[in-house]
Amino acid sequence: MDWNEHLHSAPGVAGGHLVIRGTRMRADFLLGLFGQGWTVEQVLESYPHLTPEQLRAVFAYAADALQDETYLRPAA
Repeated sequence: MDWNEHLHSAPGVAGGHLVIRGTRMRADFLLGLFGQGWTVEQVLESYPHLTPEQLRAVFAYAADALQDETYLRPAA
């Protein structure tokens, strides 16, 4: 999936953080919900303007970001 179709950042939107296109919904906020144990169904019910495809884009972005070796180095 090309997450760029669904996510973007702009200096005047949400402080320049990555958001779902056409919203102010930050990708890191959504990932945090999943980290807290929320399900896809719970997120979509709580934020009905989001689509399953947009959530998949958030996960695709996170997967791409984690491929950066910087995140894989053990702490000193």
